[in-house]
Amino acid sequence: MIHDDHTLDRLSEHELYEALMALKADRNAVILAHYYQAPDIQELADLVGDSLALAQAADRTGAATILFCGVHFMAETAKVLNPARTVLLPDMEAGCSLADSAPADVFRAFLDDHPDHIVVSYINCSAEVKAMSDIICTSSNAVRVVDSLPKDRPVIFAPDKHLGAYVQRITGRPLVLWDGVCAVHVDISADKLKLLMGKYPEAKLIAHPECPAHILADADHVGSTASLLEFVQYDPATTFIVATEGGILHRMRAAVPHKTLIPAPAHAANTCACSECPYMKRNTVRKMYTALRDGWPAIELSEEVRLGAERSLRRMLELG
Repeated sequence: MIHDDHTLDRLSEHELYEALMALKADRNAVILAHYYQAPDIQELADLVGDSLALAQAADRTGAATILFCGVHFMAETAKVLNPARTVLLPDMEAGCSLADSAPADVFRAFLDDHPDHIVVSYINCSAEVKAMSDIICTSSNAVRVVDSLPKDRPVIFAPDKHLGAYVQRITGRPLVLWDGVCAVHVDISADKLKLLMGKYPEAKLIAHPECPAHILADADHVGSTASLLEFVQYDPATTFIVATEGGILHRMRAAVPHKTLIPAPAHAANTCACSECPYMKRNTVRKMYTALRDGWPAIELSEEVRLGAERSLRRMLELG
């Protein structure tokens, strides 16, 4: 049974979940979700992962429809790799502050001012920026990507300057950094974090490399969301302060229910709540249902942009 908006409003939470799963089967769809999605969406997904794992999964899927529960650039990546499949994003307004920091026209002008540079772009960028890039990276493989490049060529790293600075420190290779940041990771308060570390001296601080350098300097482990999840499972410590978007805590707590996981505090006054991405949280189960029902919002790209973005993405995927 296909539910219209009126009958949807009358469904219980459980009935809505069941209706979504039935519609998913009917549409031959796969649900991919990022670690930063709300817990109910993570539980309904066929795969939950970081940007690299989701790009790889999108590349492998045989489903006719990909329902991508993440943000716009992630769904675009799935469409780039699957031009013949329908790629749906539950809420087309689920954007990304980092991707927005590199408008395609401004980025083009920047590249024109830096001829003969190899262009490495973090996957958190638009398809247009990917199409202007030589190779894409994620936080999981950024160091490996930069290490793979010819040593005699200058390199631009965009759009995240904090991830770029981290890669620069690890590889020892000078990079020309685009001046972009993730609003979530720069919202972590260093002062509140120091107080929290003082309150829990036994805790290990783990941080995503999109965090500013002064936070990474205090971290016991720096890595992608997948790396942070793995670290809490295999490190012997029992208490961790987690400096990244709060959605990862759902998966972490399921993996290590016996350990204490504390979100790094945000700047917001009178609160120590974790940093959350408002764009990631725009997706809901109801929007997932209506997207599958209506076949919209669907990602559409010009073939010129798609082919350029696919070229740079394939170069990354070849590295693993």
